[in-house]
Amino acid sequence: MTYDYLKEKKLLLVDDEKDLLTMLVSILSEAGYHNIQTASTVKEALDICRKWQPQLAVLDVMLPDGDGFSLLKEIRRTQDFPVLFLTARGEDEDKFEGLGIGADDYMVKPFLPKELILRINGILRRCYKEETPLVHLAYCSIDFERAEIIREDGHLPLTAKEYELLSALSRNAGRIVTIDMLCEALWGDNPYGYENSLMAHIRRIREKIEQVPSQPESLITVKGLGYKLITKEGHK
Repeated sequence: MTYDYLKEKKLLLVDDEKDLLTMLVSILSEAGYHNIQTASTVKEALDICRKWQPQLAVLDVMLPDGDGFSLLKEIRRTQDFPVLFLTARGEDEDKFEGLGIGADDYMVKPFLPKELILRINGILRRCYKEETPLVHLAYCSIDFERAEIIREDGHLPLTAKEYELLSALSRNAGRIVTIDMLCEALWGDNPYGYENSLMAHIRRIREKIEQVPSQPESLITVKGLGYKLITKEGHK
């Protein structure tokens, strides 16, 4: 299972600052997004929406021929892709208006590039869920659609953290996933200090997926580095 499909989504960036658009394209490209178009006016943005059918838009509020709020209202008349406002207007009233007319998120300039990527990733994952086939392990299967482990003796539900942890490992099946990467997947942008909690989740997962939890065959510890999920051949 992989989230690489998100990187294929078509992103529209709308801002009248050319330098900012260039920077945004660079930030998103470095994060793996390459299917990007930009617009500097409401008219350009609507034209791209009609012809190109974007799957997410990042909108400024202040534009030379109108504003982002009116643009979003016009978009919503015919299309329903997710929208993130990225603007210098940080007053509560502006945030409430943006979210109230259907925006999925609202960020205020200046912004941290990493936060922007995390928010875009989060919106895309919520709005474009990938079909998730079973992931087959040595003694069980993971059903991400139902958030449960399927074993011969029955089904075991996954907690939210167990689900996120197994998702991160499954996306990198057969490869080492570092402790820092797993902590970030579970606890976000400030993952430090959660190593003991991570180990506790690993133990509970092994109790659900391994035949002998103390002798794991599917969820392997790579000493000093992290963990690796071993799936059956052909089911990575």
